[in-house]
Amino acid sequence: MDSIPKLKVLIVGYGDLGSAIADQLTHLNMHVYGVARSYRATDSAEMIQADVTELASLHRLRDIQPDMIVYCIAASGQTDAQYKQAYVDGLRNVLMTQTDNRQLKHVFFVSSTRVYGQVTDDILGESVTPLPVDFGGERLLEAESLLGELPCNTTVLRLSGIYGPGRLRMINLAKAPERWPKNNSWSNRIHRDDAAAFMTFLIQKVLLGKEKIKPCYIVTDATPVSQYEVLTWIALQLALEVPESMPVSGGKRLSNQAMLATGFVPKYPDYRVGYQAILRELAIE
Repeated sequence: MDSIPKLKVLIVGYGDLGSAIADQLTHLNMHVYGVARSYRATDSAEMIQADVTELASLHRLRDIQPDMIVYCIAASGQTDAQYKQAYVDGLRNVLMTQTDNRQLKHVFFVSSTRVYGQVTDDILGESVTPLPVDFGGERLLEAESLLGELPCNTTVLRLSGIYGPGRLRMINLAKAPERWPKNNSWSNRIHRDDAAAFMTFLIQKVLLGKEKIKPCYIVTDATPVSQYEVLTWIALQLALEVPESMPVSGGKRLSNQAMLATGFVPKYPDYRVGYQAILRELAIE
């Protein structure tokens, strides 16, 4: 892509995903600000220690006047109250600091495919109405709706299950067949580096202004697959015995066609490529 002037991007939620986005943006001559509850030293962002659930702690965000905001907070736990604080109250507080920011071009909100609670063998895309079945999906949809109040453009990014460096749940599970799920449901995933790369890709598109991006993308790889298929493949790579296969029952399959239609090319298009890279890295260690 063409060179981009040095603009300001505010990443609210400077965790694993947020820091991966910042690493990529700093290579594109952008000034990145990162917001986190606990201070962390980094060369990729100017850090601001603040809590999105406490509006008074966000006063510095008023002065930054960012061109772009990426809201990628993770809830501190799995309760309705914690989801409301992180996603609904937190996003509302951050947006309140930007009411006088006339140069704000775009806000990205990192949501989740948890909003799709329906169980179906159909492949779901962005045109399908989300039907959440738990508090998590409901709170995420509530947070998404806040974007409609903004005068600037916005994009919701509904990420499927994130995996990648340090995220070893499936690998550890493959080593313990007695703990494999009793129900072999459909599953969807996205490598952390591809998620960060896609967001960086969209930010470049917005700043170049050559084409409009969509208000919502499902961010997932190209291969919805049963949990047992993934676990079996990992176990075989580790030369382990595998339990007897089970028919697929439950879950959902998600489409990434809108994501691919932007021209983005994922580095890890399916679980085999992604987990092979992780296993290779673990072998080196």
